[in-house]
Amino acid sequence: MDCRIGARTRWLSLTRISVIAGFLLLVAALPLAGREKDRSPYGEGLIVNIPLPVSEVEQVVEDVAQNGVIRGTKEYNKDEFVSGAKAATSSSVFPPWNEGGKVFYKVREQALDPRNFKDSSDVGTLVVRYVVLAQGEKNTVLRIDALFEESFRRIVHQSNGSVEGSEYKDIREHIEAIELMKKQNVEAEKERQEQLLKKQTLAMQNEYSGPTLQPAPGFERHADPGAQTAAPQSPSQTSSSQSVAGQTSPGQTPLGQTLEEHVRDLRKQVERLVKAPGAPLKSAPFHSASTLQSLTTHTEVLILISTPYWYGVETHEGQHGWILRDQLEQP
Repeated sequence: MDCRIGARTRWLSLTRISVIAGFLLLVAALPLAGREKDRSPYGEGLIVNIPLPVSEVEQVVEDVAQNGVIRGTKEYNKDEFVSGAKAATSSSVFPPWNEGGKVFYKVREQALDPRNFKDSSDVGTLVVRYVVLAQGEKNTVLRIDALFEESFRRIVHQSNGSVEGSEYKDIREHIEAIELMKKQNVEAEKERQEQLLKKQTLAMQNEYSGPTLQPAPGFERHADPGAQTAAPQSPSQTSSSQSVAGQTSPGQTPLGQTLEEHVRDLRKQVERLVKAPGAPLKSAPFHSASTLQSLTTHTEVLILISTPYWYGVETHEGQHGWILRDQLEQP
């Protein structure tokens, strides 16, 4: 009897220990899961400093707000982003902004359970807000936030930062492309000024030096001024002489060509005509970028930048922009 009581006591003790251990493990696991969930950056948004004047940043942000897509989220697994968005000047999903700067909105109505929003479900309105604030003359603060509001329950869900980060990446790529064009414009203007200076220098030299006589090919002038008889050169000498005369050093005008003709030939190498039926001149090298103007068929443009898919060009009116390579005639 005592043996049975002892065995039962030991069994009950082991059972209690197992139950208590399991309960402690469960209790320990629950706070950990809660802490991991709380660490998700829902609602933090994105704030960055951009070392450019506020006017330039506003232009780029306006372009991105009008591009019709919201990146960093999707409705279905096969999607890359949410399309069908529209630019807006306000949105009831966000509280009013009263802290200065210029505010832009991109809104997608009837979005179906977009990804990367906390506990989102159902159909609702997806909104991205961009706030552009000047910080001195050469710096700008950009703030991006994204929210999703359910249409039926009016519950607002916060983003985990994916939308804000992806939208800023799009803005940064636009800015980098524009800065590249500005750099190329400076270099192109410097080159034009150098060509003009060479042209003026050559004109002055011609004015003061007057015409010079050159011996005809195949003849050489003797050292005796009184005996101006010309001796014919051998065929190899004539060929060599003509070869040297036909060579052009870098930066020099080719033989038999004026400086104006040389400049005109160089310009033809970087000029293109727009193909039919015309093409849009974009503000940045992206399909979603805003259109600066529509170029008609055979409009002539000057190529300043060349990329695998786009040309950075200048029109005769001085307008700078981007156009797809296959929309221009090739030489």
